[in-house]
Formats: sequence, structure tokens, C-alpha cells
Amino acid sequence: MNTSLPSIFVSHGSPMIALEPGAAGAFMARLGPAIYRTFGLPKAIVVASAHTTAREPVVLAGEQHHAIYDFGGFDPRLNQMRYDAPGSPVVAKRVVELLTQAGIGTHSLPQGGLDHGIWTALKYVYPAADVPIVPVAFVPSQPPAAQFALGEALAPLRDEGVLVLGTGSITHNLRRVFADGLRSNPDKPEIAESAAFREWMRAKSEVRDWPALMDYRRLAPHAVDMHPTDEHLLPWFVAAGAGGRDNAAIRLHDSVTFGVLGMDVYAFGPEAPALREALG
Repeated sequence: MNTSLPSIFVSHGSPMIALEPGAAGAFMARLGPAIYRTFGLPKAIVVASAHTTAREPVVLAGEQHHAIYDFGGFDPRLNQMRYDAPGSPVVAKRVVELLTQAGIGTHSLPQGGLDHGIWTALKYVYPAADVPIVPVAFVPSQPPAAQFALGEALAPLRDEGVLVLGTGSITHNLRRVFADGLRSNPDKPEIAESAAFREWMRAKSEVRDWPALMDYRRLAPHAVDMHPTDEHLLPWFVAAGAGGRDNAAIRLHDSVTFGVLGMDVYAFGPEAPALREALG
């Protein structure tokens, strides 16, 4: 492929999306083919996930990956699912180079492994597990502005045929999600607090109000309720930074499960409108 790619943020919600795809899983199953039709098959996917974090950025440069079952108490069938995708030491080396050039201290480890935020989403986007993956652990104690800067450092990858992906959840309060137990009803109506927060994110993204977005915990309605801790939203800022400060920030999909777990998907960069058009 020789076409630049948008960067993308997907909401994976809880591990149960692997068994209960819902509207978000159905959308992600359309996302991979739409990317292929519009841009071709990515050379690799560089991904920042809410569940792969460290005290300093770490690039997993292993030649092979497998699914990691980093959860407990869910349907035991999840532990039998596989996602054996290749890695890319070459792209991993490029990631380290870009982050180092940006003054971001980075480590590289020759190992693989995909947390559930990665494989539960990619099993829909690329079910054949045929696109190499390079996970990048971010620092969850750093603010949104730092995650945006990390994404900006990765932006050249988009012109090199690499998909920069963030995976988390646009809202993520598991205490609310599972207030009725692990078998809570996924089809509950959305609560007002979730709707208000998701709409604020959409509206501020549409006009690229980065100062407000980076200060979301103070400015967004019900921000602390929707994100008691913000590691599930921070990958959104990585993807946004990779898309570029002056380029489109578009919500491609919005849905909610369990009444409070937002499953929105965003695309960033000048290529984002073409992807939206391809998805109809």
C-alpha cells in the first residue's frame, strides 16, 4: 500500500465483547474491510491499549504474539480464544526511533503478548490475525497532553502504511457497569451522565478543541463518574495526536452497552473523512 492512513481509537469495553459483539463488534467487523477498500492492508498496527502500561513507554518488539487473558470472573470460554498475530521487530525499531527523536525516553523488549483490549477488538477488525502488531505501553500517570505528544511522535507512521490504534473505552465506570453482577443486562437504556459525556467528547472533537479535551476531567460533564481513573480514555489522545492537531477528528460509531459503557469509535487525520465515507 502507498496511501496514508488515519489513526483510529476503538472502544473495547469489557472482555465480553469477544463473545457478545453487540453494535460495536458489528461495526468493527465492517471497519477492517473499509480500511482495506480505502487504503489497503496496513503494513502493521502500532497500538496503545488501556491494559498495557508502564512507568516509561515500552515497545513490545517480539516476532510473535498471543492473546493474554488479563481478567478474571468472566465467561471461561474467553480463556479458550486465540489471537496469534505476528509482531514486527522492524516497525518496533522505527517506533523507538520516532519516540527517541521526540525526546520521549523509550524501552524496547523482544517479547510478545496482546492484552484483551487489543485482541478482543482486533478479532473483529482483522479476524485472520494477519497484520503485524506492535504494542506500545504508555504511562497512565501522565496527563492527556503527554499522551497526545506521544501520538504526535508516532504520526509519521501513518505515511509509512502503519495504522496507529488506540483501544480503551469512551466511558468506563465498571462499578456502574456491574452494579447488578457480571451478568448485568447489556441492553439497558443509556444513563443521562454517559450520554452527556459522550456528546461533549464528540462536539469538542468536531471543532478540535484540544485545550478543553486535554482538560476533560475538569470541563466535561460527569467526567470523573464516567472515568474514575482515566487509563481507558488516554489511548484516545494517543490516536488523536497521531492524527495531527489541525486535522479531522471524527466519531465514526457510537453505541452503549450496559447503559453506561460507551463504545464509540473515532478516526483522526486528513484521511478520516474518506474512511467515514467508505463506512457509509
